[in-house]
Amino acid sequence: MGTRGLKAAVVELEPGQAREGSAEREPAGGQPVVILLGWAGCQDKYLAKYSAIYSQKGCTVIRYTAPWRMIFFSETFGIRSLQTPARRLLELLFDYSVENRPVLFHVFSNGGVMLYRYIIEALHTHKTFKNLRVAGTIFDSAPGRRNLRGGLRALATVLVSMNVLLKYFLLFTFASMAVVLRILLYPLTRFIHESHYDALLKAPSRWPELYLYSQADLIIKASEVQHMASARQQLGVPVKAVDFSDSAHVSHMRVYPTYYCSLCTTFLSDCVGGSPP
Repeated sequence: MGTRGLKAAVVELEPGQAREGSAEREPAGGQPVVILLGWAGCQDKYLAKYSAIYSQKGCTVIRYTAPWRMIFFSETFGIRSLQTPARRLLELLFDYSVENRPVLFHVFSNGGVMLYRYIIEALHTHKTFKNLRVAGTIFDSAPGRRNLRGGLRALATVLVSMNVLLKYFLLFTFASMAVVLRILLYPLTRFIHESHYDALLKAPSRWPELYLYSQADLIIKASEVQHMASARQQLGVPVKAVDFSDSAHVSHMRVYPTYYCSLCTTFLSDCVGGSPP
């Protein structure tokens, strides 16, 4: 369902939970809320497969994938258009009266990370969201740094069904602007619009983080995920990183379904059990 202007947002409530706008409010606590942030171009039917991991455990699940135009072009040009969907996702917790429950984020690729970056910002700067209880974050195939080749591969995948001429025009435009604004001029432009990777390196959040990545990922380099995990750990963040070795980008669950689901549910249980009341 589309709510608060998020046409692509889907909310799966646990059985018996009150709908949006209901006067009935459940007591504080209850099962966790899991927010899935999809990769660029992700179709909901694929994200729904990850939803099932948590809905089977009785969790409320919110899933959303930001428009690929925002991910590849707005962010490259330094336009903070993802700030609005980031805030609206957090507002959904209040719309469905689940703001008192622990929240877990499951973030896919840089497309999800770019949105998550603004969610963290909102959690720490907006008074409305400061009391939300985040239990932890799972990163799947993310985050990556200034990897132009990987970004072009990701965009080409999104544009696979598009007109050939338009496809190559968009790829050329993205590559040109990424090289100029995100590589050559980044020592200057970072003061105006810092990259999602650099922002996460020093993010103020201190809840546990689980990194799921692979040496075989051709879009996000394993070394960049490892660097992020190490840097966050040095800041005192509880970190666990799992290298799937041979599974492709955002394909770890498809190749290792049982192991992947076990990692996610165990991490959720550990985080919720360790989160403050």
